[in-house]
Amino acid sequence: MTKEAQPLAKSEMVYRELREKIISGRYGTGYRLVLGQIARDAGVSPVPVREAIRRLEAEKLVTFTPNVGAEVASVDVGRYAEVLEALAYLEGAATALAASHLTVDQLAVAEAINEEMRRLVEGQFDAEQFTKLNRRFHEALWVACPNKYLIEMVEHEWERIQLIRRNDFAFAPNNAPVSVREHAHLLRLIRSNDSLTEIEHAARNHKLRTRRVFVDTRSS
Repeated sequence: MTKEAQPLAKSEMVYRELREKIISGRYGTGYRLVLGQIARDAGVSPVPVREAIRRLEAEKLVTFTPNVGAEVASVDVGRYAEVLEALAYLEGAATALAASHLTVDQLAVAEAINEEMRRLVEGQFDAEQFTKLNRRFHEALWVACPNKYLIEMVEHEWERIQLIRRNDFAFAPNNAPVSVREHAHLLRLIRSNDSLTEIEHAARNHKLRTRRVFVDTRSS
């Protein structure tokens, strides 16, 4: 039983490491995944590496071409708007469901993150840092969602966004102060125990507005 479980554990290890490097951008579009080299670096046989690459291919993070091999998949930037739209509805629902489960401390964390974002807007703006804080803010709100399957879907869409465009606010820096204000509004709704419908609409429309800004920017 131990011998059967070992390859699976190694495959999982390789999968997680490769996936993290792809999502973080360390392995960019078109990066060749050389099976033998990966196996040597990880100290494993080629078998778990093949299994890991198959999983990444199923997630459309990797493409495999006969006689060429595996490489990090190219991404259609035009899909960014579609992913944002999907995330708007998923995150809206997750945030609403989480609202009544958020503790005072969790809300304070979200508020502190938004305050840090506000200082970036008013000082020397760093789009990359602002984008990272933006994800942390939203995650702080939906992390308490009791529907774990919904959380998994939200996390998956966030990763898609990160893969497609790692710097959300570089294309429209003027969107940043509006986002901070909308975050503050969302926090007020949650603190005042407003209806789940209002909270869901606020979270959803916040993301949909970002989508509209992106579409307008690309078409101008």
